[in-house]
Amino acid sequence: MTAGPSSRTQPSDPQITPRVPPVRLRAVLIGSLIALLICALTPFNNTYRQATPLGGGHFPLAPFYILIWLTLATSLANHFRKEKPPLLSGSELLLAWGLMVLVSGVAYTGLVRTFFINLTAPFHFATVENRWADTLQPLLPAGLFPADKGAILELYNGLEGGRRLSWWSVLTQIPWSAWLGPLVAWGGFILLCYWVMICIVSLLAPQALVNERMNFPLLRVPQLMEAAVDEGQSAAFWGNRFLLCGIAIPVVLHLLNGLSFYYPSVPQLPTLILAGSYFSKVGLFSGFIKLKIFIYPAFIGFAFLAAKQISFSFWFFFLAGGLLYGLLGLLGYQIPAAALGVTFGPTLARPEEMQMVGAFLAFLFFLIWLARFHFADVLRQAFFLKPAMRPANDWFSMRFAFWGVVVGTLLLLLWFYLFGMPLGVALVVLGAFFIFTLVAMRVICQGGVAYFTLTAAPMDGILALLGPQFFSQASLVLAGVAQKVLFVDLRESLMPSLLHLRKLSGEMSGRNLIRWALLVLLFFSVVVSFVAMLALCYRYGVRELQLDWASRTTLNVYDNLNTLLTTPVRPGTWVTVFVLSGAVVMVGLVLCYHRFYWWPLHPIGYLMAYSSAMRILWFSFFVGWLCNAVCMRYGGVVLFKKIRFFFIGLIIGDFLMGGSWALVGLFSHASYQVLPT
Repeated sequence: MTAGPSSRTQPSDPQITPRVPPVRLRAVLIGSLIALLICALTPFNNTYRQATPLGGGHFPLAPFYILIWLTLATSLANHFRKEKPPLLSGSELLLAWGLMVLVSGVAYTGLVRTFFINLTAPFHFATVENRWADTLQPLLPAGLFPADKGAILELYNGLEGGRRLSWWSVLTQIPWSAWLGPLVAWGGFILLCYWVMICIVSLLAPQALVNERMNFPLLRVPQLMEAAVDEGQSAAFWGNRFLLCGIAIPVVLHLLNGLSFYYPSVPQLPTLILAGSYFSKVGLFSGFIKLKIFIYPAFIGFAFLAAKQISFSFWFFFLAGGLLYGLLGLLGYQIPAAALGVTFGPTLARPEEMQMVGAFLAFLFFLIWLARFHFADVLRQAFFLKPAMRPANDWFSMRFAFWGVVVGTLLLLLWFYLFGMPLGVALVVLGAFFIFTLVAMRVICQGGVAYFTLTAAPMDGILALLGPQFFSQASLVLAGVAQKVLFVDLRESLMPSLLHLRKLSGEMSGRNLIRWALLVLLFFSVVVSFVAMLALCYRYGVRELQLDWASRTTLNVYDNLNTLLTTPVRPGTWVTVFVLSGAVVMVGLVLCYHRFYWWPLHPIGYLMAYSSAMRILWFSFFVGWLCNAVCMRYGGVVLFKKIRFFFIGLIIGDFLMGGSWALVGLFSHASYQVLPT
């Protein structure tokens, strides 16, 4: 097996794997209760207050902000307890943080941000002009959508006098009879998907953690913080002069800009540069006419801590993707956006971007090939040809995890079948859903991408390869709605957080406690998130909650489904060309990466070339890569271990200010945004 890129380009750090005591119940309870509190507050904070998201991305604000203060308080308390057992160990703090991160996205983009609009849009927004009542509504399975028109109207307009009601009164007046059936049906689908994800991560974790020794850049800062707690070096960690210098930069930056937001007379420091005006609308650089430079200190820090090869590849392929537009124009290929046909990708705008469908599939085969010996071993264990093995501190044995995936997948197929989708179609749809999610998990966890968005959606791949004729009308609608529920807005996807938690828990004892905490917390996080969003909508009304993005993207889904139902035309030839070219490019990248030690490009950089996230983060990755490269070139490992604290400080300072301004936003009518939303 080949080692992950981190073993080739980044020095190892023995400080982040200290020997730890057993995990106690108090850590699980603290992490779980705070996680559920975040789920309860997130809809109000993000949707009503429009404040900095508490749980956005794969390194969410609220959990890390809380972890910083918990770490400082615990270190101080442990110092005065002397010989007594610590209130919380560093590993227990890591576990509490991991549980918070795991479910923080469920209450927003990870699930409920669009969920209720998704279920009600084909009824509430049906008009004579769009004819949804004739084309879409007859195809919607009755058990999955609320049938009470009054309940739907109140969801958008709010309860009469709802703003004057207490939260408890709002909860008692929600028409639960209209929602109970759909919530149970979709809740079953969501929890089954979560179960399959847990089992998949349990199966794949030994390959990533042991065989490939994959780097996890997003975990390095929390691990170093809590290693200092376990080793009694908290004072040395927080007093590090490089760390303090790094913290000072975002503190000053966001203190000035935040005060300027509330008091315009205070000067501000620009963090956004519109660079597109420096490029011509025609010619080689025409793809950069909308280029923006965002300055986010935290993401510069994450890029510095990532492997040089990966951080270089992210910004390199982003710029190369922009050059491709201009190059095609110079060669005389004017490819209209209409050649895409009907698509569901959240940011898909040009046929060239369909390269990502082929690239995702090719990269998946590369991952399977890398893990071929591991999968062979799993199959031998699953079919009783070898004793079942449970890697140290894993959640399940390989045999249990394998059959967990099989049983969970069969139940999901049954769920689709009961609601009108043929089993063959359901199998392809589920396969596409999990393929895209698996590859995204790899990009996020290995690349240290705290903010990730898909370019093309799973259904775009199916439509490009098999055409709309593959679906019946009812199955097409069901697939589109199910994709919108969990598998297209991956900014807060569950699977990367599961792999992060598996990495953390693999260095801890008490796997039974962690496993049950994981399962119970996921169930209650879905319940709490549903209740919190419903209460918010019925108190204020969707119309008043500024859910413009959620409404617009959901309406786009139904518009596209309606178009496919009325005119099921295959995508243009250019789409097939770019899908195949994406696969070819990825195969070439994979072969060079695997065969040549000196090869500078990592394949996952290509997967992010057209992501809207990279439009925001490309400059941060460039600066982080440049600093890392200069540091390693002229100072080596010794200088890296010193300088990294400066970049850790950038991360801590950015999140400290983000959390502080988020608290201010909870009690004001506007909020200064520190991190990308």
